[in-house]
Amino acid sequence: MSDTSPDPTPSSVVPALPSGKFAWHRLLGVDELDVGRVTTVTVGHESLCVTRTEAGFGCLANACPHQGGPLGEGSIEGGWLRCPWHGYDYSPLDGTPPPPFDDAPPAFRTEIRPDGVYVALPATAERPRTVSDQLVETMTAWGVAWVFGMVGHSNLGFADALRAAEVRGDLQFIGVRHEGAAAFAATAYGKLTGDLAACFAIAGPGSTNLLTGLYDAKMDRAPVLALSGQVPSSVRGRGAFQDTDLSAAFADVSRYSATVQAGSNAAELMNLACKTALVERDVAHLVLPDEVQVVPAPAAERPAGSPQGRTGDRGVSPAVGALEAAAEVLSGSTRPMIIVGHGARSGISDIVALAEAIDAPVATTFKGKGLIADQHRLACGVLGRSGTPIASWFMNESDALLTFGVSFANHTGIASYKPIVQVDFDPMALGRFHAVTVPMLADVGVAARALAGALPSRGNAGTSAAEVAARWDIWRAEKQRRRADDRGSGMNAAEVFEALSRLVPADAVMPVDVGNHAYSFGRYFEPCGQTVLMSGYLGSIGFAFPAAMGCWAATQHAPGPQWAGRPVVSVSGDGGFGQYAMELTTAVKYGMDITHVLLNNGELGKISKEQRAAEFDVWQTSLHNPGFAEFAELCGAMGRQVTASNALDTSLRDALAHPGPALVEVMTDPLLI
Repeated sequence: MSDTSPDPTPSSVVPALPSGKFAWHRLLGVDELDVGRVTTVTVGHESLCVTRTEAGFGCLANACPHQGGPLGEGSIEGGWLRCPWHGYDYSPLDGTPPPPFDDAPPAFRTEIRPDGVYVALPATAERPRTVSDQLVETMTAWGVAWVFGMVGHSNLGFADALRAAEVRGDLQFIGVRHEGAAAFAATAYGKLTGDLAACFAIAGPGSTNLLTGLYDAKMDRAPVLALSGQVPSSVRGRGAFQDTDLSAAFADVSRYSATVQAGSNAAELMNLACKTALVERDVAHLVLPDEVQVVPAPAAERPAGSPQGRTGDRGVSPAVGALEAAAEVLSGSTRPMIIVGHGARSGISDIVALAEAIDAPVATTFKGKGLIADQHRLACGVLGRSGTPIASWFMNESDALLTFGVSFANHTGIASYKPIVQVDFDPMALGRFHAVTVPMLADVGVAARALAGALPSRGNAGTSAAEVAARWDIWRAEKQRRRADDRGSGMNAAEVFEALSRLVPADAVMPVDVGNHAYSFGRYFEPCGQTVLMSGYLGSIGFAFPAAMGCWAATQHAPGPQWAGRPVVSVSGDGGFGQYAMELTTAVKYGMDITHVLLNNGELGKISKEQRAAEFDVWQTSLHNPGFAEFAELCGAMGRQVTASNALDTSLRDALAHPGPALVEVMTDPLLI
């Protein structure tokens, strides 16, 4: 509207009382709003625009008929209420626009009483069941009990369905500070449990922020469900605000992606998304256009889906021929060695029993660290760049290798020239980089039990155990010497991880970040039952703390008793923690019992090391950090800074005992790793 709009004449039309049941609600005191002013008042779920002119008080729906502009944020000019978005004018009393326009916002009857201004509003209608409710009911039936994300303008309908499900006790929502943290949290939940959590974002940048965490899930074979709001279909593809092609953006990262349309079988789309994520151990993605989220979906017409009858037993037995070939290779070996990766997590007890039966030393990949306790008589620690000289010695001395759930990444460095029996549930993983002697497609636990029955037992020989103990003595003596190193520039990593080896509870879940500290963790930390998670093949910095939030969720009431009450202890460098440092406020908000150990060396130490190794100058790796312990206290968490070894144990014990988020900042030397 232009400023040439005719002067309004005081309306003689008094807004009618609502038909049917209605109730009077107090808006504000008579003196709370001056003549010529406008304000917004919320009554229940109803947002109202309240005006005052010389003619009295008016009350309109707080949405311009043009594009929904908030009229309560407008102004009264020349007697007209002007929309703050596009300048459309309306009568402040009854909403009538100047001619020739005829669109008007709903107006409500007001009444001045001794204690204030009242409005007559229709009785609140019962919340209708929507497509979003159908989707949420389906995903919770598939076991989704945690959703991490951010609520925003293009996902409000679905967010309300999540809210209703949370009220029913069907799920819990964790509101994060950055969508990337939501994806990492959901991914870590899947890595830890094998079950499904969801991450949730708006259209455009909210959803694109999910991508890094989702790529981590994809590359590490973790199930995760991603849910994206989307702009209204009527403006999709026309350059609207935050209009991005989410189907194209997620095409590479998601094994399954679909857009829920008004006529879609929404329950079936969610069934397929959840099934794909769980069965394929991958990313599934649904796009939710804004207007579709609130389409009515009566339960009788649109029932929720469920996993009933949709999946089968995944415990696949090895083929007879593969089992016989593997038994022949291993029976002819005098020094067999077992290597386990993250993919062996579900069958590790059977694999360890097999190792004991055939007297085979056991090494893990870095991603598999902790699957067997370093205190076990056959455990050799981690093999590869982040590993121990024990594991590499035994691999070099072995004459046959038996691998379970191992990807053969170059960081691990498995000797390809040796006879190899490779067990994996994924046929594409078998012989991925080079031919192996016996590729065995099977569930790792089932295969281990089958091999134990097919091989002669030599567990009483004890030869390997004695050799393992001797190699550990050599390595622990070297670690003791390294713990004494001191250049006067901070503590050394060997000392930090020796303390963590002694103090971290055996049942802890430990997400670890990327950087020099991770290499040191692989070498020096001696797990005694802890479950270790990391961003393995993507190797994304910033993983640890958001992952700790996902792990904490798994230790609450879902998905099973094996995780309940377990402590969460995450480890990062200063570079990694800085990526998602504000998520510490998220942990405080939800009372997450997380202990975070931060090795602060004031730089991106791993990159500095790589620059030196490549004979480049060290450049742009220094960091300007706050005092992270003080930062933690400002966020409402416990914070402790450690500058000397004599304070390390006390600070760690205090943090582990603290019933909430705690951060221990250890000042370390970037060269003593």
